[in-house]
Amino acid sequence: MATTPAGTARVPYASRSSAQVAEFFAPQRTPSTALPAPEPFLRNLTVGVLEVFAGVREVDQLARWLTEDAYRKLVTRANLATRARSARGVAARRPVHTIMSVHESSPADGIIEAVIVVRGPARTRALAVRLEGMDGRWRATSLALL
Repeated sequence: MATTPAGTARVPYASRSSAQVAEFFAPQRTPSTALPAPEPFLRNLTVGVLEVFAGVREVDQLARWLTEDAYRKLVTRANLATRARSARGVAARRPVHTIMSVHESSPADGIIEAVIVVRGPARTRALAVRLEGMDGRWRATSLALL
């Protein structure tokens, strides 16, 4: 039989409210000091997003890096890009992009807002990303390809 350390009380599961249970299992915020450097993550995420739009990577491969809202928006935008390629009769090709710069700021602890400038063969674009520390890792909560 398991014992509890001195000075702690065990609350039976049945007596917990549903709000307490939901809060316990919800994503937990992580402070910046407990998270890795965000720049490598931002660079990898940018390459992944550009490959999704080009049609050479499945959106599901990025699911673990995104929150549910960001994932849904990326799926919608990827589907539009696929339809546009199909209407023009253009096959999916691996994009050739160069990450020119990564600009990041931290408006609050555990939050990074960044803009990644990417040069492609036809034009230069920017990806705006908001990262939040959740469950000990960075997750993108918002993406916008400009």
